[in-house]
Amino acid sequence: MNLPAGTNLVTTAAQLDDVVDELLDEPAYALDTEFHRERSYYANVALLQLAWPGRCALIDPLAVDLEPFGEVLEGPGLAVLHASTQDLEVLLRACGVVPRRLFDTQLAAGFLGFSTPSLSSLVERVLDVHLPKASRLTDWLRRPLSDDQLTYAAADVLHLLDLTDALVKELDGTGRLVWAEEECELLRTRGWGPPDPDNAWLRIKEARTLRGRSRGVAQTVAAWRERRAAELDQPVRFILSDLAIVGIAGKPPKDLEALRAVRGLDERNARGTVGASLLAAVEEGRSLPDDAIRLPKREEVDRDLRAAVALVSAWVTQVSRLLRIDPSLLATRTDLATFLSKDPDARLASGWRKDLLGDAIEELVGGTYALAFDGAGGLALERRSGETVTIDLPVPAAPWTSGG
Repeated sequence: MNLPAGTNLVTTAAQLDDVVDELLDEPAYALDTEFHRERSYYANVALLQLAWPGRCALIDPLAVDLEPFGEVLEGPGLAVLHASTQDLEVLLRACGVVPRRLFDTQLAAGFLGFSTPSLSSLVERVLDVHLPKASRLTDWLRRPLSDDQLTYAAADVLHLLDLTDALVKELDGTGRLVWAEEECELLRTRGWGPPDPDNAWLRIKEARTLRGRSRGVAQTVAAWRERRAAELDQPVRFILSDLAIVGIAGKPPKDLEALRAVRGLDERNARGTVGASLLAAVEEGRSLPDDAIRLPKREEVDRDLRAAVALVSAWVTQVSRLLRIDPSLLATRTDLATFLSKDPDARLASGWRKDLLGDAIEELVGGTYALAFDGAGGLALERRSGETVTIDLPVPAAPWTSGG
């Protein structure tokens, strides 16, 4: 087996214990995972990659239980990952915990003008290093892993610590390191457990148009699908299609014959105990009280503030260009809508975003500040003079008037 220097393939509990012992004394370590979830509800972890100064370990979870690695995750060392969202979910399921400290290089790079960069593009631009790409979409659950696969997997972590040093230096120099660290902590502490089944219906686009009792049916049937998918460890689409859920909610069936007539419903879900349990979920939804229905968070503001959202969006876009920060990190349109709707959980209501933008937006919408063209193609935030300019606009006669 031809691996990069200092790289070991870990396939026994004793080897993993040695890795754990070494990492407990390291101030920082790089981490990545390879996994599959195309045909399962839960992500099936296929490899855990680790790197620290002078060492790299590729841990085979098909040969050794990853749970002991949780001691490292809970330790004082900084876990460095790139685009860590799915990795954190994988780690929680495999080890029972997520890292106690986290630095996400993709997230941090957004504060330096990069827009959700891939690891290969970021390493190339910052470190002038080219990563192998050929094995990205190979079958990571198949054994034995090839030398090309292992070389690719090692490359995903070998440069992460150097990349972090470069990003931290630049962030510190621009005064944005605290912002990046705060955002990484928000990411780390997000709920990474299984999704709440009762909220599953909110992810079905067509279900948002349902009204009345149909919403309750959509909620309970989507929850039934979520729980069954978890029980069988299958993707939710293998259990019941979105089309079938919307069809059931729109015209709730009362018996197996009516259930079989639903468009997009697999025959196996309309017979026996499975069909009976699905019909029970339908009936539960029909009688669900209004206060038990999970509704989406309000993303629209009052009609008289819609123009304000558009205006503030233009200013935020300009601020992102001036500061060289990924616009989605500053504020999305949804962020602005929830903030102007006085949602206390809005991202603009606390932290670095409130300090940078939130207070100014409140002053703008409250009429203390105003936006004006600066004469150079940009917008200038100014304190209002209070002087109102009236323009004489010709008002046309109402068309198609009756009579005459």
